[in-house]
Amino acid sequence: MIHRRTLLTSAAAAGFIPAAPAILRAAEIPGVTATEIRIGNTIPYSGPASAYGTIGKAIAARFKMANDEGSFSGHKIKFMSYDDGYSPPKTVEQTRRLVEEDQVAALFADLGTPTNSAIVRYVNQKKVPHLFLATGADKWGDYKETPWTIGWQPSYVTEAQVYAKYIQAQKPNAKIGILYQNDDFGKDYLHGVRDVLKGNYDKQVTQVSYEVTDATIDSQLVSLQSAGIDVLMTVATPKFAAQAIRKVAEMNWKPMHVLTGVSVSVGAVMIPAGPRNGVGIISSAYLKDPTDPRWDNDAGMKEWRAFMAKYYPEGDVKDGGNVSAFALTHTMLHVLNQCGNDFSRANLMKQATSLKDVENPVLLPGIKINTSPTNYHPVRQLQLIRWTGTTWDLFGDVLSGAAA
Repeated sequence: MIHRRTLLTSAAAAGFIPAAPAILRAAEIPGVTATEIRIGNTIPYSGPASAYGTIGKAIAARFKMANDEGSFSGHKIKFMSYDDGYSPPKTVEQTRRLVEEDQVAALFADLGTPTNSAIVRYVNQKKVPHLFLATGADKWGDYKETPWTIGWQPSYVTEAQVYAKYIQAQKPNAKIGILYQNDDFGKDYLHGVRDVLKGNYDKQVTQVSYEVTDATIDSQLVSLQSAGIDVLMTVATPKFAAQAIRKVAEMNWKPMHVLTGVSVSVGAVMIPAGPRNGVGIISSAYLKDPTDPRWDNDAGMKEWRAFMAKYYPEGDVKDGGNVSAFALTHTMLHVLNQCGNDFSRANLMKQATSLKDVENPVLLPGIKINTSPTNYHPVRQLQLIRWTGTTWDLFGDVLSGAAA
């Protein structure tokens, strides 16, 4: 089990003896020895967002699988994942440890908008690749200001634009209530909705926030119901999303309910909330849902299930976080393969921003990964989904940022 500090190591291939020049080169590259590549990560294994901890565990398991299958130009992956409790000061502490003490080659899949916001300047000043963040904040695509930081999932702004357009089509003059986390994660959704509603935003929208340190969000929901809201948009991490779904049902309140895509995990959100309480909720997806029977015979999901059974059997196969971890790590492994035998920080960044139509076994059909020196949003497409009481049902077309 992974606690405060997780180390995944695998011995070098038996009998591997690198040439002397390779030893010299590796010794000069941070995070790279003759036999290993050190990759660092921070994630909340504890605290208010600990439901996401399974992502770190699944990533560690996928890297172990990669090490068992071979190596990268003779190098194995040493994955070092530390608990930050979703607390920005702790993230700073753990990141400095990874960079200055462990001297990792790169940071990968660091989770959370407020946590990554606390370290983004530091890692860019240090020129440490800050790759494929597990957060959709729009700013992770700012290749000019933070060239060593790149996101992965669709931007929260784009996601919110898609929801706003859907709401406009279904309920043109609706009174919209937005419950959002009071940080850059939540505020990106406000920006996206405002982009679509424009001058009508202040007339149609009532927004209330919560802090990650709050015990509940009950009072915020009561105030939105009292305001006569027709459409509720919940922008919350899993713990608070489950609370919101439960509370809305207890209040016998029946607005159109739109839920952020970061909290659609069946295992971490919908089941704890009470599966019937969420019937009809609208959200979005770019990954295949492990509870959706349409993927029972899908080759990519069969690959994922085989991985879970062998390398992470204690993991919840209903938790979409474990699918996300598999997808993220698949992208990172692709980058390592593209690096050839040059694992310098500069080349890791170059390869991470040179992905062309990369397919991923657990992305929805039609969605591919693309990056460039001026495109730091690898996944730009998503599809709307509706909760049936047992699974998420896809509907409509695959939408892109341009369509938003």
